[in-house]
Amino acid sequence: MSETPANSSRMLLEQAGDVIIVELKDRKILEEMSIMQIGEQLNALVAETDTPKMVIDFTHVAHMSSSALGILITLHKRIREKRGQLRLCCIQSAIYEIFVITRLNEIFTISQSRSEALSDLS
Repeated sequence: MSETPANSSRMLLEQAGDVIIVELKDRKILEEMSIMQIGEQLNALVAETDTPKMVIDFTHVAHMSSSALGILITLHKRIREKRGQLRLCCIQSAIYEIFVITRLNEIFTISQSRSEALSDLS
């Protein structure tokens, strides 16, 4: 994928066919300012696409705040409004527990690996 404004220090973007892969690079997504930046960049990607298909890779993320979860919920809603699909992958067990406690694992489709998430979207 070519360099885009969303390719930043916080995320790396790749394109696999019609799927946008977003690899979050921060180990901790806790600061309000960085969460807002990530949210704006993700929403811009959704706005550019008629029927967005997106995989968000959490390989590097060890901690995230409830505000970051809020960004994901809003993103999920925007993608569904455009009849798109969102997959989350490579979520570490401590973060996955938060998804279970908040029952967000029932809203999001969470894959073990990036390849599993991609095959689920094809």
